[in-house]
Amino acid sequence: MSSLHLRGTVLPDGDVRDIWVLGDRLTFTRPRQASTTVHDGGFILPGLVDAHAHLGHDPATMTFDPALFTAAGLGYAGDGTTLLRVPGHRVPIPPELRNRPDLPRLVTAGPWLAWDGLQDLDDLQTVPADLPAAGVAEALANDGWCKTYGDWEFDRPKTPEPVLRALCDAVHAAGGRVAAHCQTAEGTRNAVLAGVDSIEHAWFLTPDLLTVLAARGGAVTPTWTGFVPHVDVVRTKPEGPRKDWFLDGVASLRAATVDAWEAGVTVLAGTDSLGHGDVAGEVGHLVAAGLPPAAAVGAACWDARRYLGFAGIEEGAPADLVALAADPRVTPGVLRHPSLILLRGRSVKRG
Repeated sequence: MSSLHLRGTVLPDGDVRDIWVLGDRLTFTRPRQASTTVHDGGFILPGLVDAHAHLGHDPATMTFDPALFTAAGLGYAGDGTTLLRVPGHRVPIPPELRNRPDLPRLVTAGPWLAWDGLQDLDDLQTVPADLPAAGVAEALANDGWCKTYGDWEFDRPKTPEPVLRALCDAVHAAGGRVAAHCQTAEGTRNAVLAGVDSIEHAWFLTPDLLTVLAARGGAVTPTWTGFVPHVDVVRTKPEGPRKDWFLDGVASLRAATVDAWEAGVTVLAGTDSLGHGDVAGEVGHLVAAGLPPAAAVGAACWDARRYLGFAGIEEGAPADLVALAADPRVTPGVLRHPSLILLRGRSVKRG
């Protein structure tokens, strides 16, 4: 069996290297068998990441549909997104979908878990009698993550810090991590102080909270893609507390995104999509918020992979690669035009 060979500037290090693909693994050592050169020149980076995706859920009913999941996964793969974190899904994702060679790799977290004191929950969330025990069970049953809520509606009770702390302590003791939906100042503060690892949506973060989050190696996922399309419409709505909450929350993201990166918090690119999310678009939103292009690309690539426990372009790493004609750290828009995509060692697209 012949191997694949690539040569180019490898990111993020910036060194020109030769890479060989043997099955689903990378090596920098020329193999004995014959090789086929599939890319020479330009830039090579690890496969992209959507760190907050809910693909496979019908927008109307929020039921999980394997056909929708497959279509979205194929769309992601065709864009060069080879790894998805799914922080909330209605049912366990079947092994035949997790292991399909043409679909992205997954990091799952089980169903959305909520404190029973939250009000006006829709039927999306699971409200367990014992939240810490449920969080541990989901982290162990999935990929080390569970998903919870710091808040829900802006004018309703927020999950108390002690409740979140009990959840985090239990999950951490079991070797897992906690992601939390946070879109209010109180909910965000409670989640950070309680020990949540990844703050999803991340409204109303303040420098003191980012210092705490950075000290324990935490992350924020701003999910700009989920908010930006609604801003102009919301601005046309009648004045009131809900309008103020939404616009102030989105406005708070601009400083928080940059402040988080400067504080050493890992920034993750996530689209919050129920289907095929636009990761390159999310990178564009991060740049528009003020992140340097290299940091924005890292949030959807090498930094996200490292935070989720996946190697980049390293000896023996999974063979998930994207080749580009230009440097995305200078021109992030080139992410939309990959010349080669490898997923699990197989070519997805060649321009």
